[in-house]
Amino acid sequence: MLLEDLIARRKMTKYRLAVQAGIPHATLNDICSGKTKIEKCSAETVYKLAKALDVPMELLTESGIRETEREHAYEFGLPDYLQHDLDAYKEGLRTHSGLLDCLWGELYGSINIAEINDSAITPEHADYLRKKYLYGVRV
Repeated sequence: MLLEDLIARRKMTKYRLAVQAGIPHATLNDICSGKTKIEKCSAETVYKLAKALDVPMELLTESGIRETEREHAYEFGLPDYLQHDLDAYKEGLRTHSGLLDCLWGELYGSINIAEINDSAITPEHADYLRKKYLYGVRV
């Protein structure tokens, strides 16, 4: 589940998150186990969790989880050449590489090859990658 992934990424325990968020540990356990859907929680509980995890509240909702799953599906498991160029471009962004224009061009070409020549990704998939990485559109 997304919430448990966020907890693990922050190197927290559920108990620590409950304390930092100011919510009962039992409530957090119920959410993580699926016994309680986060959409059924009060806005205050969701707000406290989001604040303690330093994420937008929307990310914790079902639609936010679906968006995260879609992003994960669209950005991993790509053809090797496209995955390589996407990872290189992300690293270039992270390190403010002087070769960012070259990395951009490589990624652009790889997306097109994967979509048009190899049919390895769908047009929707290609548009998602172009909008997010090449054109800076929030998707």
